[in-house]
Amino acid sequence: MPARLAGWSLLEAGQTFLLGYALARALDVGFLAGNVRAGLLWLAAAGGGVVLGAYGTRRVYGVVADLVEPVRDRLVSGVVARGVREADRAALSGLTQQVEIARDTLAGLVMVSRSFVFAVAGALAGLCTLAPPLLLVVVPPLLAGLGLFAATLRPLARRQEAFLVADEALAGELGEMCPGLRDVTAAGAEQYAGTRAGERVDAEFRAARALARWSVVRVAALVVGGHLPLVLLLATAPWLLAHDVTAGALVGALAYVTQSLLPALQNLVHGLGTSGARLTVVLRRLHPPPNPGTGPGPGPGTPHETPDTPRSTTPREVPGRRPDVGVPALALAAVSFAYGPASAPVLDGLDLCVPQGGHLAVVGPSGIGKSTLTAVAAGLLAPAHGQIRVCGHPVPGARAAGLRVLIPQEAYVSTGTLAENLGLLRPDPVPEPELLAAAAAVGLAPLLERLGGPDAPVRPAALSAGERQLIALTRAYLSPAPLALLDEATCHLDAEAEARAERAFAARPGGTLVVVAHRIASAGRAERILVMDGPRTAYGTHQDLLRTCALYQDLAAPSQPPFAL
Repeated sequence: MPARLAGWSLLEAGQTFLLGYALARALDVGFLAGNVRAGLLWLAAAGGGVVLGAYGTRRVYGVVADLVEPVRDRLVSGVVARGVREADRAALSGLTQQVEIARDTLAGLVMVSRSFVFAVAGALAGLCTLAPPLLLVVVPPLLAGLGLFAATLRPLARRQEAFLVADEALAGELGEMCPGLRDVTAAGAEQYAGTRAGERVDAEFRAARALARWSVVRVAALVVGGHLPLVLLLATAPWLLAHDVTAGALVGALAYVTQSLLPALQNLVHGLGTSGARLTVVLRRLHPPPNPGTGPGPGPGTPHETPDTPRSTTPREVPGRRPDVGVPALALAAVSFAYGPASAPVLDGLDLCVPQGGHLAVVGPSGIGKSTLTAVAAGLLAPAHGQIRVCGHPVPGARAAGLRVLIPQEAYVSTGTLAENLGLLRPDPVPEPELLAAAAAVGLAPLLERLGGPDAPVRPAALSAGERQLIALTRAYLSPAPLALLDEATCHLDAEAEARAERAFAARPGGTLVVVAHRIASAGRAERILVMDGPRTAYGTHQDLLRTCALYQDLAAPSQPPFAL
């Protein structure tokens, strides 16, 4: 196969040879000598060389394909074997994408390297045939440029690889963070998440700057090896013409440099400098070093850990974080919010006070702004006016975030054990008796038993939406945060399960509960009820609102559908 590759490449070398030689002969023995017919024949010979070179290039592609396809097959076999042996979930990505990148990149490197070798051979043979003194002008800077490029190849490849790795790390970090931005804000983890992302950005910036510095050296090698010979040919033209170098030979030498040597050197420098590093990175991905300690289960980099409260700032670790006695668990003062400067306000000067240990239900028609209220209270949305405090601490803020937990309608469950999922908001593993008691209180116990206990593995896709909500509710119940904000967190549970979960949160020692009601029955269990009707609100007990609030009377009417809120 290498012999076939070299054989067809010789046609390209012949084309390169004829390019400058035929042009020189067309001038010297043709047009400059007054023989137009000879000049045209030599130009026709150059054209014929182009046709032969194109045919050779066409055949070269087939040989290169025969060369790289077995390599691809070996890579596919290795990836499949690793996926089966290690149950590697990334094997499909390696098979469908990275193997193809490796094959295409290898084929490109073979083409670039082969083209450079035969283009240089054809050009130097032509220069020697035209006039040996031309070699004295062209070869030294060409060798100097190649030497400079060869000296920078290894450090440039290392920095190219470092940049690709840093870019992948940043993309992975943002890919994990962006889908959970709501929960990052809800947990008050903006600084933590921003610090992690900033570290990745800084690492990629440093890698890019180091790569740029070495890229300057690569450009210098291209200037010395490809552009300097052209300048020297022009500068030494009088001397060359005085030493029996014809005008046609000088023009042919310029054609060799501009049409063959310079493009071939550009392709070599850019091809080896970029594609070579990419091929190295991909091959390392396809054949990673063994890591016997790696196994399934969530770790520090799992997507569902980032939204949680940073473990170093939980109330059970830092003294003085528990709410002061007498301070409201949640207080809103003249809070206004709209989704745009021209939009009608969703909240308009709202005042609200929920005492410690209180139980508030928020009701109203669908789309009226109940979830907006919880988002503003949790710090996900910034109000246009007013102040919000959680246990006396301003929102947004890390201290306020550590004192409340938001359970959204979308329940997040990660791959791992049930105990790991339930303890995500705790700095240390939850003792099993406490975990079992929480599961019994919230209503998770039947699912816990069916799965096989706290250490049973959890596959989120195998759980129903209601089962995932029960896991999220129990996780929040075990959280050290005293204020629980349930934003339709029971919408996939039946009425009995919903009532059980709400009663558990209402009875949680030291806990305060704010519920965005999915069913009107939630309002009947609450001590106080907030009725939202656009910017207008009503506040009071169930009996008070039945007497004074027409909207609440409609919502609580026996004929009202159970899922109207």
